[in-house]
Amino acid sequence: MAENNFAEEEMTVDIELEDGKKVNCAVITILTVNKKDYIVLLPLDENGENQDGEVWFYGYKEDETDPNVEPELLYIEDDEEYEAVSDAFDEFLDNQEFDELLSDEKE
Repeated sequence: MAENNFAEEEMTVDIELEDGKKVNCAVITILTVNKKDYIVLLPLDENGENQDGEVWFYGYKEDETDPNVEPELLYIEDDEEYEAVSDAFDEFLDNQEFDELLSDEKE
């Protein structure tokens, strides 16, 4: 069972699920796929940890005219769209691991 502890400076958001339950999530990244933005969230338990490594993908839309307006999160209902976002996230993770390997070699 993997445990992930996030530093205090990690950005988090509260998501309200369909059943009314609120879940605090760490923001992993925002990806652009096919000219649309998506947010990758890591749901956290009451201790600020994630036990299973599951991430959630949502469409992400900011109000470009007013930066003070909360961004809108949109469900991804299309399977092909979800798959494209999932593939982009896998590529993001591969790049992160590659960057970590490079920084380890320099030390």
